[in-house]
Amino acid sequence: MVGLNEVEILLVEDNPNDAELALRSLKKHNLANKILWVKDGAEALDFLFHTGVYADRASNDIPKVVLLDLKLPKVDGLEVLRRVKSDEKMKVIPVVVLTSSQEEQDRVESYKLGVNSYIVKPVEFEKFVSAIEKLGLYWMLLNKPPK
Repeated sequence: MVGLNEVEILLVEDNPNDAELALRSLKKHNLANKILWVKDGAEALDFLFHTGVYADRASNDIPKVVLLDLKLPKVDGLEVLRRVKSDEKMKVIPVVVLTSSQEEQDRVESYKLGVNSYIVKPVEFEKFVSAIEKLGLYWMLLNKPPK
């Protein structure tokens, strides 16, 4: 497991199959060395805000990108997005919604809350893998966030 002060990608996904595909895709392009997978919105918030089991994390350590599913147990993805984008320190973190939801309401609400990108998970294996690869390459190698 990656050290908690070295996380570059936070993957928030409750479906183990989708998470495994995403992790494999990112690893294939050497983009998963510093990735943390959490399985629900509550754990994502604990990680990002240094609470619960993540209370000892360095307070200046933030991921380069959050890949966020919307349909999550405990705390849904829209609430995670709302909390991240309403916090002065956290709102600079790019958040990419990666979801199976094609509902217009979810897309509109995500953008209103400040999401950086909204991607519907492709159903086909190869298309899903390709989408994750492109996503990882863009956010980890091409995007230039503020320091």
